[in-house]
Amino acid sequence: MGRAAEILGVTQAFLRTLDAARLLTPQRSAGGHRRYSRYQLRIAARVRELIDAGNSLEGACRIVILEDQLAEAHVLNVTLQHALDEHQARDSGH
Repeated sequence: MGRAAEILGVTQAFLRTLDAARLLTPQRSAGGHRRYSRYQLRIAARVRELIDAGNSLEGACRIVILEDQLAEAHVLNVTLQHALDEHQARDSGH
């Protein structure tokens, strides 16, 4: 956790707060130390950025969740559009 906090330029307490808010659920080492993935570090950095911009912790967490959901919806939309295009191309070839 100390290294993650150092990389992000935040306190360990900040990372514990994100854990308590259930925004991040880091893996645990055999010794019980929190281990953050690169994705989780990006999330923590984004929350810090939003808080620095004047958002509350709750608001920043909500924004990050909504941004993540929007990105997932975009990927799904592109995938479905590609499948639809392929289906229409096959149908028009007959």
